[in-house]
Amino acid sequence: MSEPADRIPALAALRTHVHRQDWDALAGSFAALDDEDDRAIACGVVGEQQNAETFLNDALAEHPGDPLARSLLAERLIRIGWGIRSSAGAQYVSPGRFQQFHGYLRRAETLLIDLCAEHPRYALAWHLRITTSRGLQLGLGETRRRYERLAEHHPHHYAGQQQLLQQICPKWGGTWEDAHGFAEECAKAAPAGGPNGALVAIAQLEQYTESHGRGEARGAEKYLNAPGNRARLLVAAGHSVLHPAARADAYAHTDAHNAFAAAHSAAARPADAAPHFRVLGDRASRFPWGYLGTWDHTAEFTRHRKSALAQG
Repeated sequence: MSEPADRIPALAALRTHVHRQDWDALAGSFAALDDEDDRAIACGVVGEQQNAETFLNDALAEHPGDPLARSLLAERLIRIGWGIRSSAGAQYVSPGRFQQFHGYLRRAETLLIDLCAEHPRYALAWHLRITTSRGLQLGLGETRRRYERLAEHHPHHYAGQQQLLQQICPKWGGTWEDAHGFAEECAKAAPAGGPNGALVAIAQLEQYTESHGRGEARGAEKYLNAPGNRARLLVAAGHSVLHPAARADAYAHTDAHNAFAAAHSAAARPADAAPHFRVLGDRASRFPWGYLGTWDHTAEFTRHRKSALAQG
């Protein structure tokens, strides 16, 4: 058990198409997706594939005007760059690594700028440009501007909201007040059954993680267990992935259930986490389980799921 793509056949098929260098099959899989959140997750699966850039460069050369080819190659370049940078704090990243990181993001930007100009409604491109803005340190104003362009046509784009939420957190120059406010705003505005409520859980986990990073473990747990925070998670989940209108087959819901389960697990509330684990089965996601003390997300997921299902 590792990533949802290991347990969701349609996502696993994307990896097969990349490894076989079958552009027609890959493009056909994306054409079959009518949900932009699902398309964003599928884009990420393609971008994670090692050495995919050669195949995607060839696909773009053969289909130079194709927005999907440009987006997938940009996603892969961003992933390579972020892998070089790593998830370490900026103070621990060498100037050389930053230079390489920014180089890959600028290459992605070159693809995406023209794409957004030609296809201003194309969600994948704007979503990726939110990520590059944060990585290139263009500032909150520019990152928010790009999100607003995305939201003009896709007002509840969960992946785009996740990226802006990261920028609004203090680690990228924002404030906790704004981060929690944005998460609550998105959760309440989204249609019932959407994944957006999980932003409330992610914002809480971000603040919990920052406190842990400062060596304030007791304070971090106290924060998560504040009655208001638990209530906000329960309300958000009830309007979101636990609502009767939620799509069980939506890829983004797997990520959202993982976020809710992780937040309740970090707060030692197995009964609250149990409904999310029941839906998930063995579909663990890397993010945000690494926030709970170790970077072995599979071990964290398995340990907390066992506790939750036993007590919940």
